[in-house]
Amino acid sequence: MATIQMKVSPEDLSHVPQGQERIPEPGILVIFGGSGDLTKRKLLPALFHLRQTGLLPPQFAIVGVARRPIGDEFAADMRQGIVEFGGIDPADPELNEFASHISYYALNFSDPQGYSGLKAELDRIAEEKGIGPDRLFYLATAPEFFAGIVENLGAQGMAQPEKGRVAVIIEKPFGHDLDSARILNQQVNAVFRENQVFRIDHYLGKETVQNLLVFRFANRIFEPVWNRNYVDHVQITVAEKIGVEGRGPFYEKAGALRDVVQNHMMELLSLVALEPPSSFDAGSVRREKLKVWQAIPSIPILNAVRGQYGPGIVDGQHVVGYRDEERVDPESPTETYAALHLEIENWRWAGVPFFLRAGKRMKRHATEIAIQFKQPPLLIFNRMKTGDACQEILPNLLTIRIQPNEGIALRFGAKVPSTPHMSVCPVTMDFDYASAFGKSSANGYERLLLDAMLGDQTLFAHRDGVETTWALLTPILQAWASKTPEVFPNYFAGTWGPECSDRLLERYGLTWRNNIGVPS
Repeated sequence: MATIQMKVSPEDLSHVPQGQERIPEPGILVIFGGSGDLTKRKLLPALFHLRQTGLLPPQFAIVGVARRPIGDEFAADMRQGIVEFGGIDPADPELNEFASHISYYALNFSDPQGYSGLKAELDRIAEEKGIGPDRLFYLATAPEFFAGIVENLGAQGMAQPEKGRVAVIIEKPFGHDLDSARILNQQVNAVFRENQVFRIDHYLGKETVQNLLVFRFANRIFEPVWNRNYVDHVQITVAEKIGVEGRGPFYEKAGALRDVVQNHMMELLSLVALEPPSSFDAGSVRREKLKVWQAIPSIPILNAVRGQYGPGIVDGQHVVGYRDEERVDPESPTETYAALHLEIENWRWAGVPFFLRAGKRMKRHATEIAIQFKQPPLLIFNRMKTGDACQEILPNLLTIRIQPNEGIALRFGAKVPSTPHMSVCPVTMDFDYASAFGKSSANGYERLLLDAMLGDQTLFAHRDGVETTWALLTPILQAWASKTPEVFPNYFAGTWGPECSDRLLERYGLTWRNNIGVPS
């Protein structure tokens, strides 16, 4: 199959208007769970990149909050994290200046008295550095601490100040089923108003995900065929080569359906399927996403498949099965793979099957959306002698690669030159972000952190959306919990998941795409 590379020329970029980003007001970012990996690997590198591009105010402060008494070691550890995970030269002169804005406060999250001390510390930092009353609280802790932290912030008057803007960012998972999500929403909204709450999903910070809206609504050639009349089916895949990476206790409570499908995959599905919003403000986009989820009828348990990886070979190395991972129950029923077949019962998508799958220890690390179009009604070329060049005319296929190798590819048929017959072969036009715009050191959190500081909730989940997606998946979780899987593990590490998931597509005469992450 031939591939045509598509590039963006410097002349094209010269015509792009260079808009001026808004810079947040001076404030303090407080990271609960500040000593964890997320802060070191993602949040601090993202904040440093924002500083490099001039998108942080001169007067700002970052306060890590955790239980361990690490004190001054915190800033040095975060500095190392910026170098190691942010691709920054350790000799960069901006590093030391940036590190001077970082401090640490030891706090037992369950101790109400400690929050009065935290408030006093934030007031001291604000006065010392000339920072206003704006506060952004980031909850990067285990989920069981979310409600307590929010309640204590409210009790100390830190959630609704008289002046300034205060907001809270809450990491996933937001609840573990419908009831727990509703309760957590009630607890959070008892302290913070909904316009102060930013439920974060880092997938929405990825450029390729945001580009879905641009691709659909800024290019007229695609939107007219983006419906049931032309689309045959849609596959969305989130595949990881890694296992649980030492997070056994967390994953035992989560599993693939909770960890990936309820949040990441449902967000991707909504962006593929939503109607054009009236504008790209938070309210308009969220309303259209919610309509998609509300149009999904209950998912029959026969349309849901679970799996768990056993030992296998990944990148030439033998790896253990899930039940042999550190701190995992040797008879664990937790799924490391989940696949769904669902439909969207609205005017645009009625009758189009959507297939979702997510798994760990799969053959390749890749996240991809594949939209396959229907065959022409009369395949006249199949009636002709095609010679040896091609035996089959493949349907048009649009693939959107979220990670890695971010890009978009379109497969179509073309005549093979210099052949005596009308031989048709598939070719692919491939657009690669890195080739067109250059590699970015951004990790997806830059956009989300900046938006939260500015109060823009467009790329964050609303409580109604969270509860609606949980309502769809909770019955599946309950059905799985009521019956121990008969055969676990049911796929080898380093493969594409359990064979039983193939039946979701076989009834349509389809198969899963197994060359995901690469041009079609």
